[in-house]
Amino acid sequence: METAPAGSAAAPAAPGDQASLGTKVRSATRWSLVNTMVMRLGNFATGIVLVRYVLDPVAWGVYGVAQTVLMVLLSANELGVSLAIVRWEGDVRRFAPTVLTLSAVSSGLLYLSLFAAAPAVAGLLGSDEATAVLRVMCICLVLDGLSQVPAGVLTREFAQGRRMIIDALNFVVSTSVTLALALHGWGAMSFACGAVAGNVVALAGCALAAPGMLRFGWDPVQARALLRFGLPLAGASMLALAVVNADAMIVGAVLGNVSLGFYMLAFNMAGWPVRVISETARRVSFAGFSRLADDPKALSQGFGSALRLLMTATVPACVLLAALAGPAVELVYGAKWLPAAQALPWLMALGLARIAAELTYDCLVAIGRRRSLLLIQGLWLVTLVPVLILAARAGGIETVAAGHVLVAGVVVLPAFLLALRRGGIATRAVARVCVRPVLGGALMAAVLLLLRRELGEGPLALSATGVTGLVAYALCVLPGRTLVRVARARSGRRPAAQGEGEGAAPAVPAQKQPATPARER
Repeated sequence: METAPAGSAAAPAAPGDQASLGTKVRSATRWSLVNTMVMRLGNFATGIVLVRYVLDPVAWGVYGVAQTVLMVLLSANELGVSLAIVRWEGDVRRFAPTVLTLSAVSSGLLYLSLFAAAPAVAGLLGSDEATAVLRVMCICLVLDGLSQVPAGVLTREFAQGRRMIIDALNFVVSTSVTLALALHGWGAMSFACGAVAGNVVALAGCALAAPGMLRFGWDPVQARALLRFGLPLAGASMLALAVVNADAMIVGAVLGNVSLGFYMLAFNMAGWPVRVISETARRVSFAGFSRLADDPKALSQGFGSALRLLMTATVPACVLLAALAGPAVELVYGAKWLPAAQALPWLMALGLARIAAELTYDCLVAIGRRRSLLLIQGLWLVTLVPVLILAARAGGIETVAAGHVLVAGVVVLPAFLLALRRGGIATRAVARVCVRPVLGGALMAAVLLLLRRELGEGPLALSATGVTGLVAYALCVLPGRTLVRVARARSGRRPAAQGEGEGAAPAVPAQKQPATPARER
């Protein structure tokens, strides 16, 4: 594992420190969940207003091109060095100025390069109209680079309450600007201006919440150590974002802006459970796994518990949207967006794979397996691009989404399982925590499809169908959770229950469990 210079390697946490860590992570996760839910509901409502009443598929496609480029570039705009703020031990003020300098310089150079290349990039992605939108929206690269250090300090300290206030201000400002400009006919440019305004507010908020962290400095020894630590992560992260956004680039270039607009809408809908649940987890998962990185047993238990909770919570939402794709799109966005429903079922399956992959990504970073991540992401991208190009030429957005799922299931997830096994987390343990959610999801899908065919697609019929499917899922998943609770209750020291006589087996003393992220509890 890479560490900060001057002996900043993390030591195994003492029992008292683990208890304190557990308390911090539980509190941070609660705040993160509230934050993510509120922000996503707000973005969801704003998107409905814009898509139903203001924007057409072409404008949505132009925005999708700009957003795709921005997300890919954001993954590497600070060279990955900002994660040292969270991961390295010691006084963060020693190396924070060097991190800020590296981050600001790299993000500034990246923006200047994009500004010059914007016409070529927009043309390559099949949207010449996106040039101006790209140049404005990607100002967020510079703002994000400057905010990395104070934001990293907040993550390091599990200060998700302060992050919620910052994100709320960002949302209010960016949404207000976007809606005002969209209603005045600015189209996709309204998103770009709103994003820049929100990021300005977020930068100011982070600076106030973590005072003294916007201070530039330079230490050559620290800079070399930071680049050794960060560059593999930046490469892996950039490849990961390229993987997630390759489909949008290919759809835009091969099928055009209208198809891209429909595809982006379906992709956004598929991301609802992914973003709400995965973002909540990832705001604390890397910091939590980092604290457990030197205890393989605790790390394995923590990863398994986290994956079980994420899968249990995400599977029913993904199955519900996949099985009722057409009615869901029409209900939320209107009949003119129904073509988006063709890709939605496949993208929901991809969403499940993304949640598992993102949690695995954080775990592998925490234990220092950055080279493995780089190789996996490179394999994913190299395999994905030709498959998606062939899929786009052979069909429409549905075949593109199916190609994405095929590559994720056949190539990527097995590679992640192999990397986890080499990191000390057994494949059998991962499969064991996923089996009930997967079986419950299959049963739920069968119930939903059967009832939809028998009852029709009226509002009451769909409500009854959805509720019945959720009940079927719960019946498949909850018995295992109940058995776990019973086993835990029986493992502690307690008086004998009624009916337990002298012949009963003696109670087993409860084992002290290591602190794990709150979402695992």
